[in-house]
Amino acid sequence: MCGIAGFAGNFDWDLLPAMSQLLAHRGPDGHGEFRAPEYGIGLAHRRLAVIEPTSIGSQPMALPDESVIVTYNGEIFNYRELAAELAGQGHQLRGRSDTEVLLHLYRRYGLDMFSRMNGMYAFALWDTERRSLLLARDGIGVKPLYYCEMSSGVLFASEIKALLACEEVPRDLDLDALDEHLTFLWTAAPRTILQAVRKLPPGYAMLVRDGRVTRRWRHYDLPYDGTRRTVTSTRELASELRTRVQQAVERQMVSDVPLGAFLSGGLDSSSVVAMMRQAQPGRRPICYTIGFRGGGDLDGSPADLLYARRAARHLDVELREIVVDPTIIGHLEQVLYHLDEPQADPAPINALLIARQARADGIPVLLSGAGGDDLFSGYRRHLAVRLRRLAPPLLGRLWSALPGWTRSAQIGSPTLRRIRNVLARADLRGDAWLASLLAWSLASERRPLFSEALQHRLGERDEFESLGRSLVNIPHEHDPLNRLLYLEGKHFLADHNLNYTDKMGMAAGVEVRVPLLDTDLVDFSTRIPPGLKQRGRQGKYIFKRAMEPLLPRDVVYRRKTGFGAPLRRWMRRELRPMVDDVLSEEALRRRGLFDPGAVQALIRRDRAGKADGAYLIFSILCVELWCQLFLDRRVLA
Repeated sequence: MCGIAGFAGNFDWDLLPAMSQLLAHRGPDGHGEFRAPEYGIGLAHRRLAVIEPTSIGSQPMALPDESVIVTYNGEIFNYRELAAELAGQGHQLRGRSDTEVLLHLYRRYGLDMFSRMNGMYAFALWDTERRSLLLARDGIGVKPLYYCEMSSGVLFASEIKALLACEEVPRDLDLDALDEHLTFLWTAAPRTILQAVRKLPPGYAMLVRDGRVTRRWRHYDLPYDGTRRTVTSTRELASELRTRVQQAVERQMVSDVPLGAFLSGGLDSSSVVAMMRQAQPGRRPICYTIGFRGGGDLDGSPADLLYARRAARHLDVELREIVVDPTIIGHLEQVLYHLDEPQADPAPINALLIARQARADGIPVLLSGAGGDDLFSGYRRHLAVRLRRLAPPLLGRLWSALPGWTRSAQIGSPTLRRIRNVLARADLRGDAWLASLLAWSLASERRPLFSEALQHRLGERDEFESLGRSLVNIPHEHDPLNRLLYLEGKHFLADHNLNYTDKMGMAAGVEVRVPLLDTDLVDFSTRIPPGLKQRGRQGKYIFKRAMEPLLPRDVVYRRKTGFGAPLRRWMRRELRPMVDDVLSEEALRRRGLFDPGAVQALIRRDRAGKADGAYLIFSILCVELWCQLFLDRRVLA
């Protein structure tokens, strides 16, 4: 796990160390550069040493004849098997790093290498003979990769801030991305908040020659094809799933440094820790969880701490509790700086605090349970697919029966807001309706918050077009739940959860691995019949059945809780001063993105309990703070 940056084209050579320095947090264990002035190629690397921590594993790394050079971020978890295969074919490896395996894979298989790799990665590989730069990102999107195409060439980096070391990169906002941010709380690839900067989508690669992108292609896609279903008994399927989870966790435990884990007390993280214990019965991994001072719930969902303690006792692991209060919002600017993009979710703050504590404890690698909900159907919105199948006409009639003021008004209750949002989109059909389930807000409540100029610019923009377009990739998968899970994996998982998981871990110099997103396990999950993922009102049915022998029943079947904070309560109480300062009428008018009167009215209604506006307000707050950091060039203390 590291940070990479570089360019292909006509750039000032002082730019390379400047880009590298902005990624120093990602690699506290070393750094290096490769320069080929005759080709305009510069590669930079910041190293977090996890496998082969000696100098043999330093980067950028080259083949012995120096014909191929790579700067690489991530892990190839099957690298030992690949190394043995390559050795059998006559390749001579000097060390035992997965980086060296990557170089020899390219030498052996060229652009066909990706199908052999099980891992999380983003890399830039310079081939001197072909005079081409290969940029690639792993199939699930665990590792980020941003790029910018300019007249002078192509820049790339693990984080946007490194690209902005180049003063010539335009800072104009992508207004469609801004609308997506308020719609979903995140922005879908390939868009970013900046027009000039794009993120390489998960499973994509591209070639750069002579400072120009000459080819982009998808080397991996989530394998939902509608033709492969595992046909066996529920008991046998649960047993096989348990075995595959065990294999995935063991595969991702390969490390030359200590490993720990997130442990929220939910099904996913508890399952990962249970498998860690089975893999190494004699070792008690250190696990981390978040608790909130004063206890209480998370906006109506049960807090994690009691369940985390229950799981830790059952699994006999050491649990370190990080207890927080509303003052953690003081970390918000740092979080936004490291996220690179506005993301309206308090969860990244929790992840940052855990990563910092783990690093202080001498644990540079953490395993996370991220991905279980996205593979096995764990979100509330997945139940809507089941309800839609049962009574689609009823939903539309219920919406039509609502009074006009109810349909257009803000609603104070989060539960009623969710119901209203589902009913409001009942007339949508097919993929547009599936994409709408990922949305947090309605256009009718969101658009008036923009300035008049932006409302005119956005016009009648199709808010779900970009997500719906992704579903063109799986024409033979007709089951609506699987189509929704595909969207989850391509966008909500990659663009939101995995983005903040990577950025917050690396902000503290910690590698976060996600074994539930192991490539083989993902492939297996897509073959599980949808009715065994969402059975009636029970989400993750087959995963719960698989984990019953290993975990307490109240952990397996606890109610779904997000990895967040009591944001609604905090926004109305403890965070009022920050909201009033950052979103003052003067500040909003000066920025020109939002209508000051409309935003202030929403804030008043939310505080009076007449609107569930906390996340919309938080979205706008994150946008303004991001603009201060990256557009106003305000330096963090």
